[in-house]
Amino acid sequence: MNTGTIVLLAAVGLVLILGLYIWLTYNGLVRLRNRVDEAWSDITVQLKRRADLIPQLVETVKGYAAHESGVFEAVTRARAETISAQSPAEASVAENHMQTALKSIFAVAEAYPQLQASKNFLDLQASLVDTENKIQASRRFYNGGVREYNTKIQLFPNTLFVRAMGFKERDFFEVEDLAAISEPPRIDFGS
Repeated sequence: MNTGTIVLLAAVGLVLILGLYIWLTYNGLVRLRNRVDEAWSDITVQLKRRADLIPQLVETVKGYAAHESGVFEAVTRARAETISAQSPAEASVAENHMQTALKSIFAVAEAYPQLQASKNFLDLQASLVDTENKIQASRRFYNGGVREYNTKIQLFPNTLFVRAMGFKERDFFEVEDLAAISEPPRIDFGS
């Protein structure tokens, strides 16, 4: 073999390796992006589930504490904000407002022993605790997917070309007041 043929074969080999690398990177990023989208969908499903529980909770508490209209209005606003959130940043703000509103409504409920003994209220509490746990789990899964996806985009040499292929970093689902969401609202009225 002459030198020209060796150089040509080396160039073809290099192009094939580069093409294979780009192909594998692209497909990996598509998989990760789809996983992040799926995880975001899971979060929105759980937020919707909680939003669907809120009117029942408000009506149950309102039956015992009708004069607490400010609390009910705050919960209703927080629910609307949660439903309309379209991005992790908007959902984070809405999540802060929802946690504050839920704490307020449960603080009102503490003043009414008959309400605390109501089967409907107890069932709503259990459903809400379950939903809050699912929201936390979904948020962790989403943020893990975002971490993987963003890392792959930011790694060298991927960072040189993947943005040109349409891949952009995603936002984490972070909440401003981490203490407010570190655990579900305390709604155990048994003690």
